[in-house]
Amino acid sequence: MAHSLTRGLAELKATDDGSKMATAADVRRIALALAGTTEAPHFDRTAFKVARTYATLAADGLSLNLKFTPDEQQLKCLTAPEVFVRVPNAWGKQGWTTVTLTAIAVLELQRALKTAWQHAQPAPRRPKRVQGRAPARGA
Repeated sequence: MAHSLTRGLAELKATDDGSKMATAADVRRIALALAGTTEAPHFDRTAFKVARTYATLAADGLSLNLKFTPDEQQLKCLTAPEVFVRVPNAWGKQGWTTVTLTAIAVLELQRALKTAWQHAQPAPRRPKRVQGRAPARGA
């Protein structure tokens, strides 16, 4: 995982200084550099996911929806309202946030995608429970 992320960051540094505004191509490049990410159609959008979807890119390539925690969402929307806006429905209450790509620098996009990607990782496996008994200690 670290190797893939490091490779993706090296590619990012090699292509720009991070201060330019983001594009749909930047979203794809950064998201697909995050370990385990796949790209798939999602209604009229393109989804990026590992165990769960963490980002969806609009068909016109102008905006991106990211899955943050509600606290992260609130902070981002308060500190950069020109970039981050809560999705205006029940999905927004769960942390889904719209990012305006023409208003976000590439390095900030990379940080936001990484945050959402970290939340979409597979849940740790729990020890199997033997019927009628709790798992052994230390399992």
